[in-house]
Amino acid sequence: MTQELIANMLGVRREGVTEAALKLQHAGLISYARGHISVLDRPGLEKRTCECYAVVKKEYERLLPEKEAT
Repeated sequence: MTQELIANMLGVRREGVTEAALKLQHAGLISYARGHISVLDRPGLEKRTCECYAVVKKEYERLLPEKEAT
């Protein structure tokens, strides 16, 4: 996933994605290189999100619950 694609999806400038990705990488929360993003510290990353993340996550889980293994 390129920074350009992320920027287009979020409706922001690519430079903003670059700056945010670098800050998250310097904080040890993600690893980002050549279009590959790896989450290194999910709890830490979630702490940096706004309250909307929890709202969206809860709604996503309500609308698309995980299927139980049979």
